[in-house]
Amino acid sequence: MSSVAELRGVSKTYRRGAEEIHALDDVSLDIDAGELVAVVGPSGSGKTTLLNLLGCVDSPTSGELRVGGRDATRLGDRELARLRQSFIGFVFQQFFLVPTLTAEENVLMPTLFSHRRCDARQLLDLVGLGERAGHRPAELSGGEMQRVAIARALVNEPKLLLADEPTGNLDSERAEKIFALLRQIGARGTAVVIVTHNDELARAADRVIRLRDGRLALPAPH
Repeated sequence: MSSVAELRGVSKTYRRGAEEIHALDDVSLDIDAGELVAVVGPSGSGKTTLLNLLGCVDSPTSGELRVGGRDATRLGDRELARLRQSFIGFVFQQFFLVPTLTAEENVLMPTLFSHRRCDARQLLDLVGLGERAGHRPAELSGGEMQRVAIARALVNEPKLLLADEPTGNLDSERAEKIFALLRQIGARGTAVVIVTHNDELARAADRVIRLRDGRLALPAPH
């Protein structure tokens, strides 16, 4: 399988006053096309930092980061923005839907900032919500709103989909359905990386990356 993202000796350090926070420390791993990867670990272990680096919304302090075959550490802000728009999709714990817009209109929101055309109904059909396209968020359940958010993340046909605690606000039944949907998306060839505190769901992933104190707790198999 081909890698959509590669990290080699990546570290990320933040400064808080005179204190240095080592969010990630010498992390090396590959993310392959079509695999579903779960990132787990205690709070403060570096999970969200890893997702931010993979999503090119933050840069490593040291090490090499390649996303979509490009050295992300050498790209300017405009090039990074283009890489995010063309290659990466984001799903969050909060749905971030516009309450006055329908599900279809919410899915179409990313197209306002690009020239990409999108069949929102087709994407809603993919996530099992075609018949709810005209409903506003207040008329949808939590699981349905997360499905709309996932459909919106697929507008740019991403090769890498990053999900930060996407089931955190859902009950176990809806969480399992969202996880199954993410696996379905991975089966279409998209690499899916999900940060989760749900160990049961994580065990159903193709691979589990465990972080502790910013380091890989177990050797990554890639």
